Amino acid sequence: MSVPLEICDPRTAPFSGDGPISRFCRRALFEPRDEIFVRLTLRMIVVMTILMTSLFFVLRTHDPRVPGAAKLGAMAAYLALWGFLVPPVILMLHNTMHRPFIRSPKLLGRAHPYAMSFFFGIPTGYREHHLGMHHAEDNMSRDLSSTISYRRDSFLHFLVYFSRFLILGIFEVTAYLVRARRYKMARRLVAGESVHLLVIAAAMTLDLRFGVIAFLIPAVLCRFMMMVGNWGQHAFINIGAARNSGLSNSITCINAAYNARCFNDGYHIGHHLRANRHWTELPRDFEESLETYVREQAIVFSGVDFFMVSVLLWTGRWSVLARRFVRLDGEVRSDESVIAMLKARVLPVRAWPAASLGPSA
Repeated sequence: MSVPLEICDPRTAPFSGDGPISRFCRRALFEPRDEIFVRLTLRMIVVMTILMTSLFFVLRTHDPRVPGAAKLGAMAAYLALWGFLVPPVILMLHNTMHRPFIRSPKLLGRAHPYAMSFFFGIPTGYREHHLGMHHAEDNMSRDLSSTISYRRDSFLHFLVYFSRFLILGIFEVTAYLVRARRYKMARRLVAGESVHLLVIAAAMTLDLRFGVIAFLIPAVLCRFMMMVGNWGQHAFINIGAARNSGLSNSITCINAAYNARCFNDGYHIGHHLRANRHWTELPRDFEESLETYVREQAIVFSGVDFFMVSVLLWTGRWSVLARRFVRLDGEVRSDESVIAMLKARVLPVRAWPAASLGPSA
């Protein structure tokens, strides 16, 4: 069946009036539309400070009126709220690493990603891996987060993929950056990740339960979530394409609630084709590029996000993926033929014409 191609994802940034924060943003930001990121940051600092402080004192209290069950409940509530709040923060950092964010004071711009890492466990080396390796290699084999050698409908393959990233990530990305002579990035990666580990250790020394719940588990879960998302983004590889690019190694997810919360992150093909495009411009770019998407046989889904794509693949829900698959050319195409094409594209890539290898030009 066909899914109607009607885009309902956001095309404008929210207007927040002319208050003091808005006036500051017009002076301090490179792009006034990014005021939403300033407001999100301020909210998250307040909310996470309250949550962390409350959790710490609940776990440390010896008041008999606070039983062990209440402490377990507080830990569960903290992780649930963290899980709800973290996705937009990750995608805020994704946007601000690809485009200049805070013009003045510059120190604020430098401190911003580290503050978010402190509260949410986001890898401090996110920028170095994402810009210095992932976009440079465009999901090919030298990229630590490359999916091409795995079977993307296998959860077991994903666990191998995630374990390698979790355990060897800092070493492999650092080695890559050194080989690529991106020495400043390599130093920043090692320093940032080392400090992050020290912060986790210090918090666990202060109070083991607090450190595990507020710092260690978020750091691991955040990496897990990011790799699940990347798995879905790059699950379908078209080795019949003339060359490797976002059109052949990525997907786009339109009309998903995730796009409204996470700054149109679903438009991953358009992002890989031009990484610094503002998030509000992605739906229009998609519409203007439809002929190219059709010609290159790009994969677009409607009403699902990358995380759902990954889960649907692992659980073998091919019929759901086929129903959500957008027939961009408007032609009638059975779900069975779509499923056959999707299954062919999740197989491990054993060979690709030499001219197609490497990052796209």
